[in-house]
This record gives sequence, structure tokens and C-alpha cells, in this order.
Amino acid sequence: MATPLKEVYSPQFYEAFANVLQKILPALNKEEFKRQIFNDSWATKELKERMRHTAQVLHGFLPKQFPEAVRVILQTIEAIKAQRFPVRHVEFMFFPDYVELYGLEDPVTASKAMEEITQFISCEFAVRPFLLKYPQQMMAQMLAWSQHEHHAVRRFASEGCRPRLPWAMALPFLKRDPSPILPILENLKADASEFVRRSVANNLNDISKDNPALVLQLLAQWKGQTPETDWVVKHGCRTLLKQGHTEVLRYFGFEGGAQLALQDFKVLTPQVALGNKLRFSFVLQNTSELPQKVRLEYGVYYRKANQSLARKVFKISEREYAPAEQVAVTRKQSFKFITTRKYYPGPHRVSLIVNGQEKEMADFLVVR
Repeated sequence: MATPLKEVYSPQFYEAFANVLQKILPALNKEEFKRQIFNDSWATKELKERMRHTAQVLHGFLPKQFPEAVRVILQTIEAIKAQRFPVRHVEFMFFPDYVELYGLEDPVTASKAMEEITQFISCEFAVRPFLLKYPQQMMAQMLAWSQHEHHAVRRFASEGCRPRLPWAMALPFLKRDPSPILPILENLKADASEFVRRSVANNLNDISKDNPALVLQLLAQWKGQTPETDWVVKHGCRTLLKQGHTEVLRYFGFEGGAQLALQDFKVLTPQVALGNKLRFSFVLQNTSELPQKVRLEYGVYYRKANQSLARKVFKISEREYAPAEQVAVTRKQSFKFITTRKYYPGPHRVSLIVNGQEKEMADFLVVR
């Protein structure tokens, strides 16, 4: 079994971190710092709770004035980088957490801090409360960051204002009206960094869930400008494509399906034990005398706690089928235990989707 991510906060990590911090704050009582970290409730804390707890403990050892505390944090980061601290960086999410907790009343200093810290560990979660409290000021700052020389800051400009950033607090004002985001995405849509462009695509995908018409406008404006922007547009439309949005499918050349024949659809595992895999197969044939561009997907209707079914769509392929071409396809879908989905025993369903149209459907049973 994999080690839980929360275990990155080990005694060895805090010992090494305290050693670095003591170089910046010679009066630091390392033993007291570690004693407060490993308090009576430490063992019950999950990853984000350990991050927050570390920020709160750190607050008791840093200067009380926020600008001075930021100065120490930035010096500590430089010391960590200088000695090539042996970590994956996720451990240092408590630095952005500190800014979020203690800098909200000083947005100018906090913005300067996040601009520096995000070049070491991303501040996309920390900036959300600032966007809610100072929307105009912070969106103007995000726009300025979109032209920053460092790719991590440019990526932060897009990622931080995503309307539906996973595991982050929501930004209702940007769900309602994402227009303040658009100049940022315009600056970054053909960025030299794939890291940045991927964030732009994810932001577009977020926007599409609440404002699909706006994304369709951008699709028309951006498509064909550069190969990089074409990728951004396509990836940013992935939810609309999975939803079978007719206009988006047509724009990318996936039209209809009348001349595509599905045959021999079989569920090879009519009963799937939790932890095992669903297996199914089918044959797809292009019955036209012309080539056809095909987006092939399948949907799994997962049983929920209330016994209703909810569909999740998975992509198989996108390609052109030659006239009369026939392809046999076999696919597997895991029911292995994961933290992001809970499986409920009982009847489930799998469907085949061709160019956004659900064509075939079959039931299967999930058992313990």
C-alpha cells in the first residue's frame, strides 16, 4: 500500500526545516518548535490539516508584523533552495497557507509575497480569499502577473483565478461573469511554457461549465492562430465535448454518426467485484464511402448512495476512419478503490458514445 501523502510531514522533515529556519532566526528554539508541531492531535490530522497546523505553529516563532514575517519566509526559501533541500516541494504548502491566514488585511505585502513564493511553491489556493475580498484590485494584479518574466508567476495568474479550481474555495463572481479573466487568458494562450498553456486550457474548461457561449466565442477567435493555441482551445473544450455539445463537436469535425455502425457490443464481465475491472468489447465500422472523423467514448453510469445512476464519460480515441474501415475495440474500466470515488454495489451501466451520441447501452452488476 502506498504511503499516505501526509507522511511527507515527518520528524526528519521538521528537523531539517528547523535547522534552515534557525539560520535565519538564530534565537529559534528548535525543540519547542517541534514539540508544538507534534502535539496530541498530530496523528489524527490529514494532509491539509498538517499544512495549516504548521503555518499556525510557525506564526508563533516569526516576527509579529506581517511584512517582517514575510521577509523571514522569503529568506528561508532562498536558504532552502541554496542547500537543495531533499523534498518534493509539496511539503512547503504551508508558506502560501501562512500568507492566506495572516496577510489578508495587507493585500499589497501579501501580493508581493505570493509573487515570490509561487516561484517556489504555487500560491493558487492562497490567493482565493484575496480575490474574494479585493476582486478588482486582485484581478488587476493577476493581469499584471500574466506578463511576468517567470513562467510560474504567469501560470499563477491563470490558475489562481480559475472559477472552479479543484479543492479550492469557489469564486462565485467569476462563475457569474468570467470576463475579467479573459485578458489574462489572451496574454497566455500562446505562452512559451506548456505549464502555463495547460492552466489556460483548464481555466477555459472551468468557464465552459457555467458560460459555454463565451467559450464558443473564444473558440472562433483563437482557433487556427498557432498550434499551441489550437491545443489550448481543444483541451479547454473537453467538458463540452464529453457533454456532446453539438456546436463544439461540429467545430472540431465530429458530425453525426448515421454512417457509423456499432456491432457485437458485449459486456465481458457482467459481474464485477469491487477492486476488479469491467471489460467490454465492440466493433465500429465506417459504412460511408468517404472518410469520417470519429470521436469514440464510453460512459459508465455509477451507482450513487441514493441508488440513482450518474454518468462519467471516458475517451477512447479521436481519429479518421477510412471508407468501410472496421475496428474491433476492447476496453477495461477499473473499480479499484480510490480516494476520489466511492463505489456502491448494485446494478451499473456502460454505454458507447460516437461523435457525442450515445448509441448502445448495457447493464452490469458490481458486487462486494
